[in-house]
Amino acid sequence: MSSDSSLAQLRIVLVEPAGPLNVGSAARVMKNFGLTQMVLVNPQCDPHSADAKQMAVHAYDVIEAATIVGTLPEALVGCQRAIATTARSRDLQTPLESPASTLPWLFESSPSALIFGPEDRGLNNDEMLQAQRFIKIETRPPYESLNLAQAIAICCYELSQAEQRSSSEVLPSTEEVATLDQLEGYYHHLESVLLKIGYLYPHTALSRMRKFRQLGHRAALSSQDVAMLRGILRQIDWAATHQGKDVPAP
Repeated sequence: MSSDSSLAQLRIVLVEPAGPLNVGSAARVMKNFGLTQMVLVNPQCDPHSADAKQMAVHAYDVIEAATIVGTLPEALVGCQRAIATTARSRDLQTPLESPASTLPWLFESSPSALIFGPEDRGLNNDEMLQAQRFIKIETRPPYESLNLAQAIAICCYELSQAEQRSSSEVLPSTEEVATLDQLEGYYHHLESVLLKIGYLYPHTALSRMRKFRQLGHRAALSSQDVAMLRGILRQIDWAATHQGKDVPAP
């Protein structure tokens, strides 16, 4: 896979960015390292403002071509892999990893995404669980907080270095890998059926479904896996609906 094609398939997703200066700076460092796909989720600023344009300098075309969506799942439609970034430890039962060791994983399937949260709060747990893996840039006390654009710059550099190392390698086929929107449809279907049969209860469904998401991400399900699992769910749903009735199965 060539340098241009691998980096071109990677989305930098900014969730609710609040500052046009950060959006402009993000565009600039993206172009510095060969990334061109910016996706803005419900931006809280004008990404086309004079401040954004000033900080982008010669990378304003990245902002002009950016996709703007309302929700994070919309930003990930079609993606097969996604990594979420965080500045703090989480109780997600999934380890936080380093950018250098983890970001190359995004090149093994395409398209893929790297997700950054809002400047004031970062990604919440539900947003984090839209991704399969999580990274944290290790900083040192007493001042451990990074500016959003600085974090993006570090990750774009690591992605560029990783791509250069892997550009001569033959990557495995990704035709069968389930996309994140396929997985999202499966998780919603699973929750609906488990609520119907009484395995889940409304007041505990959220925490239980987080565990099912983590399990599904670890399993690296293929499109065929998801189709099979949803077929099982449809049969369970039918059986639950027609329990005790003399109706032939579909």
